[in-house]
Amino acid sequence: MTGRRRPSSRPFRTAVLAMCTAVSASLLAGCGAIPFAAGDSGDGPIVVMTWAPEGTEATNMPGMPAMAQAYARWVNDSGGIHGRELKVITCNERNDTVQAARCAREAADAKAVAVVGSYSQYGRSFMAPLEVAGIPYIGGYGVSAQEFNSPISYPVNGGQASLLAGNGRQLAAVCKRVSLVRPDTIAGDELPKLLDAGLAAGRRGPATDVRAPEDASDYTRQVQRALDGVGADPHLYGTAQYGTELDQSSCVTAALGKRTNTFFDSFRRVQEEKPRVRIASVLGSVRQSLVDSTGGSESALEGAYATAWYPAADDARWGPMYRVINRYAFDDDRIDPADPGTQTTWIAYTALRSVLKSLDKDGISARSVRKALNRGHEVDTGGLTPTLRWRFTDLLAVPGYPRIVNANVTYQVVRDGRLVAVRDGFVDVTQTLEDHTGEG
Repeated sequence: MTGRRRPSSRPFRTAVLAMCTAVSASLLAGCGAIPFAAGDSGDGPIVVMTWAPEGTEATNMPGMPAMAQAYARWVNDSGGIHGRELKVITCNERNDTVQAARCAREAADAKAVAVVGSYSQYGRSFMAPLEVAGIPYIGGYGVSAQEFNSPISYPVNGGQASLLAGNGRQLAAVCKRVSLVRPDTIAGDELPKLLDAGLAAGRRGPATDVRAPEDASDYTRQVQRALDGVGADPHLYGTAQYGTELDQSSCVTAALGKRTNTFFDSFRRVQEEKPRVRIASVLGSVRQSLVDSTGGSESALEGAYATAWYPAADDARWGPMYRVINRYAFDDDRIDPADPGTQTTWIAYTALRSVLKSLDKDGISARSVRKALNRGHEVDTGGLTPTLRWRFTDLLAVPGYPRIVNANVTYQVVRDGRLVAVRDGFVDVTQTLEDHTGEG
């Protein structure tokens, strides 16, 4: 995800590519079609935008615009949308509130019919320009509250709300005490109450809230606070209690995005002096590439719990996405197919393509896209999510997150160096969010 080649990712991609050949190619029926020729239909391109931060000191998501561009190459190689080119323009959001607003204005200036599969924590900055222009925001990453409040937003997952609530429920089954390490940001301020909602659903008390800078190079102080918060008394090291009660019932979960790797580096160093406790996170903070880079099956992340929006990366339902990546972006090292940003972008563009194909080719606009979605256009994602639909009656009654239509999560664990599913199917955390969260 940093633009450098990841030596460990190619064997993983090769293995999944072999798996993909056995998967139905229903989503890829046009891969062998004559390449799209601009101007064939006499109409201009259908313009959409994808933005994400790149090259910053905090969270970077270069795989999202890269996946968007690969998706467009596949669509256009298959004849476009009603014979029209799908043109993806991208914008570096830079993790900056001013730049987020500038990206939104660029989308409006380009007459984009949608912003799709994008990442920004600055919803207050980018959503207002989109609302003024009437441009729908389809399948953002779900890191800002505005994505779940604005009437022009059409999220494909339950965002950080469902991930943290799901993580709390997952940990409540095994943890008596939990510490949460999260960014000291406005977006991060929402996370403790969400994790606590999941813990409360499992009849556990609230987690110790440990704030951390988003761009730190060392998290030793935060590690010590987290361990103290779960009662990891260093004097118990080597006693009968170590490895039984503490090991089985004390958990530290981190949600620091791309800085989670730095946190776990600090965590490993401190653990030499303190008893080991269970570790956990949410997908996006812990990912397969991180497990690979920290030792695979020998990684300190072995046994770590993770909560995700979607099926595990080795699930056959991802086959169509892998086939597109391998044909249209195989050498683009920005794309990590196991990254939830890449996966969200795939699903968001699946939704966009579905709605565009339902419209008359001469009537495609931001307004017609919004109208189709509001009237109940259904999106089949091939089982990667439930069928998605954004009518008023489909919106879940989650306080503070009225635009959520999909609050399903999956439980995963690092086992033998791979992130794999703990159980089949999805876990619906709608009731947890409805019962235990609220405004403010």
